[in-house]
Amino acid sequence: MRNFTSLSVIIAISFLMFSFESSSKEIKIKNNITESENIFTSKIDVSKVTVDVKSIDEFYKKYPKLKKYQNDVLDLYKKKEYNSIWYDDKRVSEFGSLLYHKVRLINDQGVKATMPYMDLVDDVFNENVSVDLPQIDTELLLSNMYVFYASNVYSGVDAATLKKIGWFLPAKTISYDKILDSLMVDPDRLNKDENLLYGQYYKLKSMLKKYRTIEKNNQWKKIDIDANYKELKPFDSGVAVKQIRERLFIDGDLAQDSKNNIYDEEMMAGILKYKNRYGLKLNYTLTKEHIDQMNEPISNRIKTIMLNMERCRWIPTQLTQASEYVMVNIPSFKLAYVKNGKYELVSDVFVGTRMTETVIFSGNIDRIVFSPYWYVPQSIIKNELKLKMAEDKNYLADHDMEWNGGNVRQKPGPKNSLGLVKFIFPNPNDIYLHDTPAKSLFDFEQRIFSHGCINVKEAKGLALAILKDNPDWSTDKIDQAMSGEKETTCMLKNKIPIYIGYFTAWVNENGEIGFYLDVYDRDPQLDKLLYSDSVVVK
Repeated sequence: MRNFTSLSVIIAISFLMFSFESSSKEIKIKNNITESENIFTSKIDVSKVTVDVKSIDEFYKKYPKLKKYQNDVLDLYKKKEYNSIWYDDKRVSEFGSLLYHKVRLINDQGVKATMPYMDLVDDVFNENVSVDLPQIDTELLLSNMYVFYASNVYSGVDAATLKKIGWFLPAKTISYDKILDSLMVDPDRLNKDENLLYGQYYKLKSMLKKYRTIEKNNQWKKIDIDANYKELKPFDSGVAVKQIRERLFIDGDLAQDSKNNIYDEEMMAGILKYKNRYGLKLNYTLTKEHIDQMNEPISNRIKTIMLNMERCRWIPTQLTQASEYVMVNIPSFKLAYVKNGKYELVSDVFVGTRMTETVIFSGNIDRIVFSPYWYVPQSIIKNELKLKMAEDKNYLADHDMEWNGGNVRQKPGPKNSLGLVKFIFPNPNDIYLHDTPAKSLFDFEQRIFSHGCINVKEAKGLALAILKDNPDWSTDKIDQAMSGEKETTCMLKNKIPIYIGYFTAWVNENGEIGFYLDVYDRDPQLDKLLYSDSVVVK
């Protein structure tokens, strides 16, 4: 009797320990999701699932709409030695349930896509469905669900398509197997992982949630102006002022809505904040164009955020892990020099015209040239200079230009089209950063003036920032080199990565979103590529 009692105690303790371990495991995974999320638990109670090449082939004959994922799924099982991925001892794993939940909410990721046969996946997690799928079908459906999710959220458009649409930044490559391993070890990475997605993505995702909430609550009200409206200035009054104030509050540019219909000092501060976010000229005047911009439907703002979340998917996360780099965003007409994670310099720029668009690509700045010559491209000589020289025989001399071995170059000096400094990153497009004597062009809001190169307002400041820690280049030496007397080259000890990108929505370091003019009309092109149908299947 004593032995029986002891045995009973041991069994009871073992049962309690097992229950505790199972409970702890469940709690651990549940803690990895937000409070607003629910766990969907599979109703299936199964034995070990056997996967092999034949069963995978048979699956895709049965479910042909998933055929595009076959190679990726087969690779997953090769790496897993054909073991089950989604079942633990008796049922679909908690991680499988968590991933299913994420797929059901994939719209939160700015993705407009539906996986084929999703109704069957729903049945796996529906306690009220009495007819069960074969175990192997469930196993492989969940593997396809994973590849569907990872390809849409972590990868986006394929490299070949990116080249077709003129995006020449380094292509992002991902390993579904390695990503799966990392997510299963730490499911919280499904919520945020800057090793998988460029950090800007998560900032835009937060803004997507904000603007969808504004839309849902019908807070994006139209601002009413009459046909004779010209501009609004400080201390003007009227219904439109009250409506603009409300918009500034909804958008986050004002901390409160006083409902005052007078354009007062509080509203002036909000207008400056609004204009700064949108890359507009900082003054207090509101033109009809500004009101038209404010009246753009919020659905357009939401679509813009989604398009730029997609662009973030293309960015390899290691790009911004360099100790220093330069980034240019064409639509915002801004350049940033970042060192050790801090913005050392931000400058206005102007970029190529619609006929001579600045190319989206990356390179490495390897030298700075002070007081440079400008070697005029043959296309400019042919299309512009020859006509001007025919009209004025003194044109070259008047513009400090000279023939040089069959080519035309402009001498160093204040008239030089490159200004007093240029930054070289060798590339087949012959694009570089440079100063400009045409400083007045930075007063325009839409700055597309160049032949493709990037003209930097704070070019000298950029040179000083880059060479700040170089003892061979003091401020005095840089001043002398920029005197315009002779060309002087500084070879950089360490090359600096430069990325020229295209983002029409961007969240800055203060958590404020800016929407920028789609100067090259790239958003409609990407919109058509991603959302041409009401329901997109990827």
